[in-house]
This record gives sequence, C-alpha cells and structure tokens, in this order.
Amino acid sequence: MTWASWTTRGVYSGHGGVLTEEVGPLSGDLTIHTTWAEGTAQITVQYTDAADWFTMAGSPVPCPSEEASRALHAAAVEAVREGAAATVPALRTTPEQAADEATAE
Repeated sequence: MTWASWTTRGVYSGHGGVLTEEVGPLSGDLTIHTTWAEGTAQITVQYTDAADWFTMAGSPVPCPSEEASRALHAAAVEAVREGAAATVPALRTTPEQAADEATAE
C-alpha cells in the first residue's frame, strides 16, 4: 500500500475560517493534515495543539497521485488562510499530470 501525509501547523484562518463536517466552522490558529492512500486524500483540521481532529468539508476526495495530494494539501492550506468557510479546493491537474493519468489507465 502506498501512502503519504503532510501536516502544516500554525495556519491562521481568514475571516470565516474553515468549514468542517462535524462542528461547522473553525477559525484561528489551526493545523491542517492531509493523508493520501489508495487514490484518496483525506484532509482534517484541528486547533493547533488540541486533541480533536475534524474533517474539512468536502473530504475525502479522489486524488490520483502522491504529487497531486501534496498540491492539494498546499491548496487546502491556502484556502484556510483565505477563510470564507473554506472547503476542500478542487484538484487541479497540469497537462503533464493529465497525460500521465491517461497513460496509466
């Protein structure tokens, strides 16, 4: 099984914070965590140094590769910084990634 994960601490949310499935919006000093395995990315958030993790609204999402999941994590961090009840951003693929995915199928 192939998997990868990334964690970014100290992300200060923009006005309106990030929307979670379990408790609605969170705002303030947050930690964003992305786990990718078997073609799926799961994005969770927590108040930095808290015990509880919450699912970012829109997660999990199909994600074709480790590289794409790293880009998705970075995009999620930026979405949280922007606020406005951020949800999981759409996965953007480059023309090269799209060609690789088509070749793999």
